[in-house]
Amino acid sequence: MTTVITYGTFDLFHVGHVNLLRRLRDLGDRLVVGVSTDEFNASKGKSAVMPYGHRAEIVRSLRYVDDVFPESSWDQKRADIAREGADIFAIGEDWVGKFDDLGDVCDVVYVPRTRDISTTDLKQVLQSMQEERVQELKRATEHVLQLVSRL
Repeated sequence: MTTVITYGTFDLFHVGHVNLLRRLRDLGDRLVVGVSTDEFNASKGKSAVMPYGHRAEIVRSLRYVDDVFPESSWDQKRADIAREGADIFAIGEDWVGKFDDLGDVCDVVYVPRTRDISTTDLKQVLQSMQEERVQELKRATEHVLQLVSRL
C-alpha cells in the first residue's frame, strides 16, 4: 500500500483543491492531509476565512482523503511522514523545490495547479465585492441624508 501525505490551509474550498487532492490520491492507495491550524496560519502571517475545524471537516469528508490531522508547524513533516508511513510527500507545483530536503525519507512530488483558480484570487474578488458594496451603501446614505435635509 502506497501512502501519500500532503499539507494545506484549504480555505474557501474550491475546485482547485478538489483537483489537487484527486491528483494526489491517484499517486497512491491512501491519502493523509495535514490541514493548517489557525495558529499556524497566524504564525505565517496568513488568516483563513473559515476556522480550522470547518476546513478539516470539509477535507475529511472528501472521498479522496483517508485521514486528516492538524498541521501546527513547519517542522512536523518528518515526524508525520514516519507516523503515517508515507511513501510520497506531494504538494502543488507552487512549492517546487521547497520540500526537496524530505527526499531522504520519501519521494517528493510536485503536482500541477488548476489554472485560473486560487484562494488568493477568490479572497481578492470577495474584497473587491465588499468594497463595491460599501461604496453603494455610502452613496445610498448620502442620498437619504440629502432627502432628509430637504424635509
